Amino acid sequence: MPDEHDPEFLGSQFALELKGVELARFQAVSGLSWETEVVEFKDTMATGKVVIRKRPGQTKYGDVTLKRGLSANASLLDWYKTVLDGKVERKDGSVVVYDMAGAEVDRWNFERGWPSKWSASDLDASSDSVMIEEITIAIEHLERKK
Repeated sequence: MPDEHDPEFLGSQFALELKGVELARFQAVSGLSWETEVVEFKDTMATGKVVIRKRPGQTKYGDVTLKRGLSANASLLDWYKTVLDGKVERKDGSVVVYDMAGAEVDRWNFERGWPSKWSASDLDASSDSVMIEEITIAIEHLERKK
């Protein structure tokens, strides 16, 4: 595993792939995480002392949020519209990390993802900042493959 200063990860680019096809490139990705619930139970020792034991419970996966400059390509918004129409399209996909030379350096595969939120940045006439499109994908499983 690369350390925090590994040059492969400096200036990285991120892509969203659905069913093996790159859908878009992004400037930021968050939520690549998993967390296992801690289940506590009481146990009585032979001496009569009661102790609290901890065991792993269910694992849940973070929602993946991707951000990029707003694009004329409406494929992400169209995918989100399936949720609004009550026809949720769950898709397997990947968040792929590329180095500045365009070589793949990391990959996070997810299962049964669907867009739970889509937004665009605020409009401000006094700013010439690029509008940002953000999509959040609810996922049921996540696995790092590199």
